Amino acid sequence: MSATEPAPDYDVRVAEDPADREACFAVRKDVFVAEQRVPEDIEYDAYDAEAIHVLAVRADGEALGTGRLLHGAAAAAKNGDGDPAVGSLGRLAVTASARGLGVGAALVRAVEDAARARGLTAVDLHAQTHALGFYERLGYAAYGPEFPDAGIPHRAMRRAL
Repeated sequence: MSATEPAPDYDVRVAEDPADREACFAVRKDVFVAEQRVPEDIEYDAYDAEAIHVLAVRADGEALGTGRLLHGAAAAAKNGDGDPAVGSLGRLAVTASARGLGVGAALVRAVEDAARARGLTAVDLHAQTHALGFYERLGYAAYGPEFPDAGIPHRAMRRAL
């Protein structure tokens, strides 16, 4: 951020308490279930209990976005090569009103910070194909073929930390 750019009107933090986690789930419900028509019964999964969730919150308390990091065995089950040193970024969602404000990039960086803090060497993700350019600008490289997830085309991507 340059000296002439205003500071963002939101904070990004790890979701530590039940209220933060509920805010994360509410954003996911708005974006994935309502907007993208992902069935609610597959949006929430067993990984949510142990995942590290990050939350972007506007100064007035409104939740703007979320993402999660899987690590250890959970990440190894999701990433391309079963490596427990590679985290898995997922469930990145930004509310329609907050798109274009840098929230998504800030959430990705917060997930990467959490991964570094746990000694992980890289982060994998499954990007919706329309978002490939967003992740590429953040240093991620696509690998492998396109595949469907919840009926939406995706590609695997990875960034070394």
